[in-house]
Amino acid sequence: MESDLSLAGTRVFIVEDEALILDTLQDMLEDLGCEVVESATRVGEALAKAPALSFDVAVLDVNVAGERIDPVADLLANRGVPFLFSTGYGRSSLAAAHRERVVLTKPYRKSDLKVALAAVLSR
Repeated sequence: MESDLSLAGTRVFIVEDEALILDTLQDMLEDLGCEVVESATRVGEALAKAPALSFDVAVLDVNVAGERIDPVADLLANRGVPFLFSTGYGRSSLAAAHRERVVLTKPYRKSDLKVALAAVLSR
């Protein structure tokens, strides 16, 4: 079911290590009216950038250059910032503390992304 929630102006932080996926995700988000405020391609980079950024939601790849995204997810959860996971490994790849979070399964379409963002932002 297509969501009626407008994503126009939604500020998004992306953590994704694959350049092609990152570029495609940025294009999809912009098509949906979102503003990509920043991206990171490594966990350490995300941990350094996130505290200083202002954003509405984050899209987090679960496995970033062979490193788990858990420290970034924990940081955002502690700040009360909404986020979703993007993974090809399924919900079982998530840390127990975040198993109930919204998961966007790779590969995904723009319509899947919109539904996932709407689910996260409406919580």
